[in-house]
Amino acid sequence: MTRPDPTVTPNTWAFLRDPMIAPSGFREYDCRWQYPEQINLPGVTALGLGLGTQMHRRGIKPVIAVGNDYRDYSLSVKNALMLGLMQAGIHVRDIGPALSPMAYFSQFHLDAPAVAMVTASHNPNGWTGVKIGFDRPLTHGPTEMSELRDIVLSGRGEARPRGRYEFVDGVAEAYLDDLAGDFRLSRPLKVVCATGNGTAGAFAPALLERIGAEVVHRHTDLDYGFPNYNPNPEAMEMLHDMADAVRTSGADFAVGFDGDGDRCGVVDDRGHEIFSDKVGVLLARHWVTKHPGATFVADVKSTGLFASDPVLLAHGAQADYWKTGHSHMKRRVRDLGALAGFEKSGHYYLNTPIGRGYDCGLRVAVELCKLLDQSLTQTMSALHDSLPKTYATPTMAPFCGDADKYDVLARIVTKLQALPDLAGRAITHITTVNGARIHLEGGAWGLVRASSNTPNLVVVCESPNSDAEMRAIFAALDTVIRTEPDVGAYDQEL
Repeated sequence: MTRPDPTVTPNTWAFLRDPMIAPSGFREYDCRWQYPEQINLPGVTALGLGLGTQMHRRGIKPVIAVGNDYRDYSLSVKNALMLGLMQAGIHVRDIGPALSPMAYFSQFHLDAPAVAMVTASHNPNGWTGVKIGFDRPLTHGPTEMSELRDIVLSGRGEARPRGRYEFVDGVAEAYLDDLAGDFRLSRPLKVVCATGNGTAGAFAPALLERIGAEVVHRHTDLDYGFPNYNPNPEAMEMLHDMADAVRTSGADFAVGFDGDGDRCGVVDDRGHEIFSDKVGVLLARHWVTKHPGATFVADVKSTGLFASDPVLLAHGAQADYWKTGHSHMKRRVRDLGALAGFEKSGHYYLNTPIGRGYDCGLRVAVELCKLLDQSLTQTMSALHDSLPKTYATPTMAPFCGDADKYDVLARIVTKLQALPDLAGRAITHITTVNGARIHLEGGAWGLVRASSNTPNLVVVCESPNSDAEMRAIFAALDTVIRTEPDVGAYDQEL
């Protein structure tokens, strides 16, 4: 294999012939590049050859399920990836256009030992990437991604015979059958289904209708130009649009999905967004009554209620705070035998007997319908109001370059560890599995970590006591962060 050439640039003869891959695209738990500025189609083929080589080196049976999201260039990227996989001697089972959780499902449905999903997730158009997994339901983490990067960038991909291609039909139907099961609503529910014109529009409305919901469509027609907004249910633009649809239609709640369907955002019947970590507490309360003593994993950006909510504590629930990122969370849920894992970004990892351990936004939508169905006359807003009140910032992201952010973060963590208090509240302990989550006397906390996918730090603060305390903690944490000159402006104001 030819080593990728960093001197190749778009609109040159070499660009049509030689692999070009920016090393920065190999992230902690998936691959993402701006296309075609950072990777060209020969580069994607080199990636496929490297992935097939990694499978052989790890003793993985040479069979892989491959899907792609609904973007105008994703099919070309997938075809280039599959060419490289076949060059490596891999039997490619193409499931066609898909959601990421549908691709993960296909590993079980087809008994495929590996999966590769071509998707830019919630990133805007102009991005592409691949989510990869061998050990279902897990996906590549830092170790596997570093190994793949080294194979590809060093040109050590090995061509082998007996690669072949097979298109597999019927996976989408089996995926929807699996999600719906035999559940049907016993009372009327009107649900806004928002997909931002992304891939979930091909699946989510049909699923909700199958279980008996009246569906209010919100930008569910497929349009890879994303004419309304980028499908990202963590973004306030999408949440506010969902809220408008709830108020206009009188729906019981709204669910919104990101570009590849592995995340779910929620708005209640009053048109108020419920951040995903709080949705996780509601679901955990629902499930712990049937599974007392269950363990729930939450990422370090999530609310402290997983450890302090009186309902969860009364049923013996155990909370574990872990690294943000889908590969980290899936592995932690599996290793602990947790019932579920939750991320503030809207990823939910529902383990046996609820799910299969991977993140699926559509499964969460079904579980929320079950929650309301079994809550009889309770509304989503009433369920939300039943939670202890906390005051939290949104997920905020000050700029910090990819080349600098981890060194900058390490210095910030060291400075925080030397402090006796933050905003006048004593520091009880600091969790450092992923940046620094500073736990304060009285239950408040603040977090700073490095984003795995973008040139940013990530900052979140929460207080169980008051908005003023939350703002004071943010101001004090930001003061420490501002001692680093390489940190820029926030993506939004508090």
